[in-house]
Amino acid sequence: MARLADYFVLVAFGPHPRGSGEGQGQILQRFPEKDWEDNPFPQGIELFCQPSGWQLCPERNPPTFFVAVLTDINSERHYCACLTFWEPVEPTQEELCARDAAERDEEADEGGPGALPPPTPSPPGQLFAPKTLVLVSRLDHVEVFRNSLGLIYTIHVEGLNVGLENVVGNLLTCVIPLAGGSQRTISLGAGDRQVIQTPLTDSLPISRCSVALLFRQLGITNVLSLFCAALTEHKVLFLSRSYQRLSDACRGLLALLFPLRYSFTYVPILPARLLEVLSTPTPFIIGVNAAFQAEAQELLDVIVADLDGGTVTVPECVHIPPLPEPLQSQTHSILSMVLDPELELADLAFPPPTTSISSLKMQDKELRAVFLRLFAQLLQGYRWCLHMVRIHPEPVIRFHKAAFLGQRGLVEDDFLMKVLEGMAFAGFVSERGVPYRPTDLFDELVAHEVARMRADENHPQRVLRHVKELAEQLYKNENPYPAVAMHKVQRPGEASHLRRAPRPFPRLDEGMVQWIVDQATAKMQGAPPAVKAEKRTTVPSGPPMTAIVERSGGLHGNSARRLEVVRNCISYVFEGKMLEAKKLLPAVLRALKGRAARRCLAQELHLHVQQNRAVLDHQQFDFVVRMMNCCLQDCTSLDEHGIAAALLPLVTAFCRKLSPGVTQFAYSCVQEHVVWSTPQFWEAMFYGDVQTHIRALYLEPAEDRDSFSVGEAPVQEDERSALDVASEQRRLWPTLSREKQQELVQKEESTVFSQAIHYANRMSYLLLPLDSSKSRLLRERAGLGELESASNSLVTNSMAGSVAESYDTESGFEDAETCDVAGAVVRFINRFVDKVCTESGVTSDHLKGLHVMVPDIVQMHIETLEAVHRESKRLPPIQKPKLLRPRLLPGEECVLDGLRVYLLPDGREEGAGGPGGGPALLPAEGAVFLTTYRVIFTGMPTDPLVGEQVVVRSFPVAALTKEKRVSVQTPVDQLLQDGLQLRSCTFQLLKMAFDEEVGSDSAELFRKQLHKLRYPPDIRGTFALSLGSAHTPGRPPRANKDKGPSFRTLSRNLVKNAKKTIGRQYVTRKKYNPPSWEHRGQPPPEDQEDEISVSEELEPSTLTPSSALKPSDRMTMSSLVERACCRDYQRLGLGTLSSSLSRAKSEPFRISPVNRMYAICRSYPGLLIVPQSVQDNALQRVSRCYRQNRFPVVCWRSGRSKAVLLRSGGLHGKGVVGLFKAQNAPSPGQSQADSSSLEQEKYLQAVVSSMPRYADASGRNTLSGFSSAHMGSHVPSPRARVTTLSNPMAASASRRTAPRGKWGSVRASGRSGGLSTDVGSRLAGVGPPQANGAPPEPGFLRPQRAALYIIGDKAQLKGVRPDPLQQWELVPIEVFEARQVKASFKKLLKACVPGCPATEPSPASFLRSLEDSEWLIQIHKLLQVSVLVVELLDSGSSVLVSLEDGWDITTQVVSLVQLLSDPFYRTLEGFRLLVEKEWLSFGHRFSHRGAHTLAGQSSGFTPVFLQFLDCVHQIHLQFPMEFEFSPFYLKFLGYHHVSRRFRTFLLDSDYERIELGLLYEEKGDRRAPQACRSVWEYVERLSKRTPVFHNYMYAPEDAEVLRPYSNVSNLKVWDFYTEETLAEGPPYDWELAQGPPEPPEEERPDGGAPQSRRRVVWPCYDSRPRAQPDAISRLLEEMQRLETELGRPPERWKDAWDRVKAAQRLEGRPDGRGTPSSLLVSSVPHHRRSLGVYLQEGPVGSTLSLSLDSDQSSGSTASSSRQAARRSTSTLYSQFQTAESENRSYEGTLYKKGAFMKPWKARWFVLDKTKHQLRYYDHRADTECKGVIDLAEVEAVAPGTPAMGAPKTVDEKAFFDVKTTRRVYNFCAQDVPSAQQWVDQIQSCLSDA
Repeated sequence: MARLADYFVLVAFGPHPRGSGEGQGQILQRFPEKDWEDNPFPQGIELFCQPSGWQLCPERNPPTFFVAVLTDINSERHYCACLTFWEPVEPTQEELCARDAAERDEEADEGGPGALPPPTPSPPGQLFAPKTLVLVSRLDHVEVFRNSLGLIYTIHVEGLNVGLENVVGNLLTCVIPLAGGSQRTISLGAGDRQVIQTPLTDSLPISRCSVALLFRQLGITNVLSLFCAALTEHKVLFLSRSYQRLSDACRGLLALLFPLRYSFTYVPILPARLLEVLSTPTPFIIGVNAAFQAEAQELLDVIVADLDGGTVTVPECVHIPPLPEPLQSQTHSILSMVLDPELELADLAFPPPTTSISSLKMQDKELRAVFLRLFAQLLQGYRWCLHMVRIHPEPVIRFHKAAFLGQRGLVEDDFLMKVLEGMAFAGFVSERGVPYRPTDLFDELVAHEVARMRADENHPQRVLRHVKELAEQLYKNENPYPAVAMHKVQRPGEASHLRRAPRPFPRLDEGMVQWIVDQATAKMQGAPPAVKAEKRTTVPSGPPMTAIVERSGGLHGNSARRLEVVRNCISYVFEGKMLEAKKLLPAVLRALKGRAARRCLAQELHLHVQQNRAVLDHQQFDFVVRMMNCCLQDCTSLDEHGIAAALLPLVTAFCRKLSPGVTQFAYSCVQEHVVWSTPQFWEAMFYGDVQTHIRALYLEPAEDRDSFSVGEAPVQEDERSALDVASEQRRLWPTLSREKQQELVQKEESTVFSQAIHYANRMSYLLLPLDSSKSRLLRERAGLGELESASNSLVTNSMAGSVAESYDTESGFEDAETCDVAGAVVRFINRFVDKVCTESGVTSDHLKGLHVMVPDIVQMHIETLEAVHRESKRLPPIQKPKLLRPRLLPGEECVLDGLRVYLLPDGREEGAGGPGGGPALLPAEGAVFLTTYRVIFTGMPTDPLVGEQVVVRSFPVAALTKEKRVSVQTPVDQLLQDGLQLRSCTFQLLKMAFDEEVGSDSAELFRKQLHKLRYPPDIRGTFALSLGSAHTPGRPPRANKDKGPSFRTLSRNLVKNAKKTIGRQYVTRKKYNPPSWEHRGQPPPEDQEDEISVSEELEPSTLTPSSALKPSDRMTMSSLVERACCRDYQRLGLGTLSSSLSRAKSEPFRISPVNRMYAICRSYPGLLIVPQSVQDNALQRVSRCYRQNRFPVVCWRSGRSKAVLLRSGGLHGKGVVGLFKAQNAPSPGQSQADSSSLEQEKYLQAVVSSMPRYADASGRNTLSGFSSAHMGSHVPSPRARVTTLSNPMAASASRRTAPRGKWGSVRASGRSGGLSTDVGSRLAGVGPPQANGAPPEPGFLRPQRAALYIIGDKAQLKGVRPDPLQQWELVPIEVFEARQVKASFKKLLKACVPGCPATEPSPASFLRSLEDSEWLIQIHKLLQVSVLVVELLDSGSSVLVSLEDGWDITTQVVSLVQLLSDPFYRTLEGFRLLVEKEWLSFGHRFSHRGAHTLAGQSSGFTPVFLQFLDCVHQIHLQFPMEFEFSPFYLKFLGYHHVSRRFRTFLLDSDYERIELGLLYEEKGDRRAPQACRSVWEYVERLSKRTPVFHNYMYAPEDAEVLRPYSNVSNLKVWDFYTEETLAEGPPYDWELAQGPPEPPEEERPDGGAPQSRRRVVWPCYDSRPRAQPDAISRLLEEMQRLETELGRPPERWKDAWDRVKAAQRLEGRPDGRGTPSSLLVSSVPHHRRSLGVYLQEGPVGSTLSLSLDSDQSSGSTASSSRQAARRSTSTLYSQFQTAESENRSYEGTLYKKGAFMKPWKARWFVLDKTKHQLRYYDHRADTECKGVIDLAEVEAVAPGTPAMGAPKTVDEKAFFDVKTTRRVYNFCAQDVPSAQQWVDQIQSCLSDA
């Protein structure tokens, strides 16, 4: 029984002590005045009576009622029912006098006593103060409180004749039962009657209509998210203007959470004074008046539910995990069925007339039933995961969270994880885990109804029925007696609050109330306590749990087979059949990825343990450990599936004898798993074991025979669970004697204690590493240090280096290095022992004893381990494969010898035997070597079924772009090991795991050495340069000093002079910055004149005119003349250098030596082509307008149109301004910057005038689109005119004409397509552009065009206004920058060589990442701009390419333009010249872009040159017959321009190469004899030996200008990026790639056709060009072989090839096809774009013809290349044969049976007595012999029998066999006589012999 009300309080308004406008509450009276002993008076009630603050108001408000909830320190809730009414404020003395008169008048007007007094208007200044009646109770009977306070107020207002003291006294003494479904009628002594019903069970919450109202206000989705937020401990704030609504909403939310109890801050109505509570860090559910909404907005992590507006606002930083599917969607749909039953019928054609809608109270219970079902589904089977740790004196219960999540299949589920970790669930376990207690609706539901819920899932009506049944029970619980008599309580009259109350609320007589209370208390003490005994029972456990979503069966359809494999393998291991086991092992390791197989392994291994011990031999031990490691590697730290738990007893059981007295257990080999360092795992294991032992205590001794075997439950009659046993014991407990109770408590306590000791041992086994000197183990396991935070994040090795984890979290200092392993383990175990022992009630003495014991246990174990470690080292090591030493280049040295590693598969599938088929070559086991030139891995596949293939993967050290540490599993032992992932820009990736024998220091040394080699401090440290110095053994001292200055001294002088000349601005060599602005404006320091004259005369300057050269300079000159540029200039006729260096005036251009000292431009070559009319001294000034001083110079001239191509750096801002904005002629006082830009203008004018067509300076024929009259007014001063390429007007025009114009897409990403109208009309022609991005027809340019187009960067020309001037035009285009190339390449590299296998590999994912890289888009842009320039040049206009600094994109474009325009550059010699001229001499920064030295490390790798090669490759694909070099040549250059094997691509300019003495050193007899230093030299030498760089399809058209398609759809990914050969590493170091030669296939002695030795060619293993060479290479090889056999000196392949081509031409002559292209089927330019060319057998003899057909090739191509070789033999043979072609003694058709499983074929046989052989051909006219049977080998000729597949119509006697020493040939003639004839002929041949 309990008091209905504890206190009655009267609170009134009082002024604020500090005199502010707001008042405060004052307690006028409280009853009883003394606190109850069991329930002290709650503080702060006055705040809660007026939550918005105590304020006076100008008019009377109607009385209000609400219930606030206060929570005391014991988390008991007190319900404060508050009824507030308003009374006039007491007036002061003066006011009273004024008011008396008015009151007398009113009394005179009053009617009879029965009539209600009319409402009195309050005086104008009257204020009203609130007064509150408060009832404080621990019971939640809102209606009773409302009625009781209402009654007191009614008595006061209506003036009823009832003593208020009596009513209050009765109220305080009323006692009612707590629960049990009774009903009490109470009266407060004022003629009233109330009936109170108590709920049936106390545990179910009472919700009345609150849940239904909550759903009405917020809707389903919002309430669900609030429900999830409350469960996952978020902060929830309700807002409303009504206090009663707030308390209802909070009550409703709590009711939904049942059976969990909310244990955080719960304040349904929060007073305004306490608003700062909202910023508390703990979760809460709080209600606040909507007036304070603004304060709520500032809270960042609070979920705000606005009840009045129906919204729920979740802040961005808060994530509310949803319910796991399918529960979320099921719950949602059931809720909508309950709330809106008409929804189901809304679509019916004939809806039923009416639907019964439940009352609000009933709907409330239905909604709660839905959530009750939800919890039953969520927590189904929770009792199976309870661990009974203690039964007596009080039950101690723990919940095994990991097992619960694992078995429900919800390991990943965020929601359930958070709920199980929350406080509410902890309370749930301690309250409901108890096995013997009263049960309620939820216990029944979760135990018995789950199966029904699962069955009903898809039947909404059945679900609804179930919900209604549950709702009935909930309703009955709240209203056990539905048909009760109604309450009878007086209420005040209608507008009673408006009347003036007769008096303020009176002061009650305390004495009288106290007397009533005391009377009642005395009476109560006498009466016996009416306690209704609780009915306690054993709580049902229900069926074992199942997964929430059944896993699809298809996933492990073959799991039975897998388990079979696991079982077989284990039985083989224990039977000692090691070879069998070895075969199965890879399959077992794969199967162990599945959970079932892991469980199976644990069970199978259990069977082999007798008496807790199983001694194995070394091999068995090894196998068992490997399988255990494989099992454990996929265990998470929580071990949800109990795999680690099942293996724990086993790792201490399996062992092997190392030597007498030394045994090694399996635990020392399986320590590297995260699960062992997770405290939660050990706790769950410990509690599980304690439960087993405690259960055994209470079972009869007979029952626990084998209850300790963890593997399977004891199979006995008594299958009682620990909970059942505990329930029984709790029931018996009160009946036991005191001594017996003590004894049981002690037994349990000592059980727990002994288990704690056992676990301290177990933990030391698994935490102490075998080699205790290694602290690596602990560093990797942060878990040991972080028990408190319970975080067990495994510190991966990528961090381990930098983060030394703290092991001593208490002391707070971290020193991982010195930290001893033992100390860390002791601390870890002590924390564990502390936690579990205090939780399970171990006495403090025992606990102290344990703490003393732990260090001894650990120390003992360390000592045992030392012996084991010592002995295990003596074991003969497992036979690891021998390290294969890589082949090295001459001069390449090993820096670090092989470190054992595993090469793991990366994302490329072929090597791992992916969908491409083929065996899994990776992972491979071997070693990594570091040499001065390369990083090399050599090894063998770990999969024993692949065979003895050697796997090699290597790349040049210089190509390394990224190195990162990874933590990876070794493929064999499945251990976590340190690894390295190295990625190179030659598209190789080494992902390696170091073998355990490689110490971390060796791995670190490897990294450091690698880094040192990759980034040498100086360029001299690179392989190409260090090679020469290191390997020139004792060179004789130089004696030839008298021969004049040597080249080296010369180059030194050169550099010295250059430095002098350049002046102070350039002292540091590496700085590329252009000189600063101050310098740029001034003349160079040597020029002492004030102004740079713009006149034509020569001015004295330091740059001596070329006529007077010093002798040493002449020497320089002659060496410069030998450079590639100069040779090319002379070829193009761009000027000559006579000995006196005088100019030939007729030439428009000249070669100027102005830069021979590299004084004007450091990055330009020494000799430059400039217009004839420009003096050298003017060039210095012109160069200042351009970035890096790279002024425009000519680099190529078209032979046909005589247009020239110029290149320069971009313009400096100032130069541009000067060039385009100066309108007037220069005045004498003009600034120097302007004069230099005038100089520049003159220079461009000179360029224009040196072009033959524009030589007259009148400028009228420049046809710039304006009439000459228009220009008459202007001085004809040449200015440029700007043509922009993104003019919106024109854009729309060009869009109308065609999808994409020639110019329209040149802009990279301009805002609008198209081009300005007039460059459009002038350049783009009118005809629509071709589809496919193909160039329009050559005639597309109009005759009206500028003499010179300047292709510039759009960004440079931003401020320029289009200015219609004459001679040249600007074409601004948007180009990408070097950093974009770098970023794009990074992505391309990731796409082609991903670091880890894709989650779902598909071709689409590769294409997607390729597209993201935008690499092909950049290539498209380059080709597009180049084709544009080619068109302009072809049409006779000159072009100046002036982009960025003039050394990246400019170089790409200029080189591509020359390649497309000039066939010379498409030859091997020409391409070399092009690269030497444009890339090397013109200063592309190879070292900077390739990050060759330490200084360049930060800038990273930017493959500008590679991008150019890719463009060339794209053109090569489209025009395969135009290039003399093969695609391999491009790949070769692509590989070696980054490899640093050759000196060619080192350094950034000729100047730097001279400074290092590299440029001229090679001339003369001092050339180093050994390695090739120049890549060109190497190519030349190699080309003599092999045709690998030669393109057989080379058949150029004369002077063909190529115009490739450039759309992305026409581009192909270069196979250089994707192919790899694991057999020998990259094939670009030719000496290494030529593996051991394959043995030549001997001729069959019997002259039969040699058996083709078939071999498998794997796409990623073999080098395909070598395994399957094309026909011509094969023939050339064969010729060489035959010539060697014949003892002739083999002729060079080139000569043979040239001879064949010449013969072909001669044969072609009679047909009238005398052109060189007669080799080809067609010479129509369009058809020359071909995808591939097949070699075909021609009709005449064996001459070769080439076909351009891309799809069908004739049958002979398909026939094996071996036969192709034969054909060539026959032609070669013909040289040595007699005149008559063949000796045919006898011939005819025979059927011959092919080799095994081959069909019979009719062949033409020739018996040749001269050569003593039987030859056969395909048909009579065939000249190619298909095979030979040597008669010398024939043993017998006998009649044969028809074999399978023989011709059906032939007589049996027509068959005969020829038996040779090698095999039997089956023949069949057309009839019997001819068979006889053949046999006789052969016999006679044999007898003749």
